[in-house]
Amino acid sequence: MPRKAQRTSQRRSGRPVRTLACAAVAVPALLLAGCSSDSGGEGGGSAAPDDGGSSESAAPVRFKELPDACKTLSRDTVKKLTPKTENASGKRIGSGNTQDSGSCLWSGLDKFDYRQLTVSLKRFESDPSRGSGNELASAFLSQQAAALKEDKANKGVKSSPAGGIGDSATSIAYEVEKKDGKKSEDFREHRVVARSANVVLTVDYAGAGFESGKLPSADELKKNAERAASEASAALK
Repeated sequence: MPRKAQRTSQRRSGRPVRTLACAAVAVPALLLAGCSSDSGGEGGGSAAPDDGGSSESAAPVRFKELPDACKTLSRDTVKKLTPKTENASGKRIGSGNTQDSGSCLWSGLDKFDYRQLTVSLKRFESDPSRGSGNELASAFLSQQAAALKEDKANKGVKSSPAGGIGDSATSIAYEVEKKDGKKSEDFREHRVVARSANVVLTVDYAGAGFESGKLPSADELKKNAERAASEASAALK
């Protein structure tokens, strides 16, 4: 495509890209609500059993802090998953406090093909009144996976186990229509939620074909989302 036409296509697509990128920030907001793992916020108390303060629920956790979410993926991975990204370092979402939670967003527009990637991390401490860090993380993993099925805007939600990522992981494919005023775009998306001990990793990967572009295949999104989840999970230490 000539350079002038390419610039024109990007200008035409600019508004939906900006709006939909902002919309994506709402996804990791689920992770950031109640950022402190002992605050009783999202993924907190009710899902985990009260075992009366047993030694297990008060046990020391494996992970005491989190890595910077924007540094969990290599630049090569970011460039492959979000072609033509203008910020390979990512956009940090939230306070940047790596003690309890953190999220990072990348996006790229290659002609009419748009890709968006979010990596979010949430850490849980053991609490005698609510459960062990591992139990709380396990409950939050289930919550993150269920949230997509409960949202009626998501169509064709399909989930399957994702082997080899953390202690347990779920891979979820779905489609959603996103609106920008009177204009709407169809998005195909994929979420991978993985637990490693007391930490939950959520990777959200989305693609759209603006104007004459085409939606990415479900298989492509699944492969790339699981690749990002595997790499980000390895960054936990």
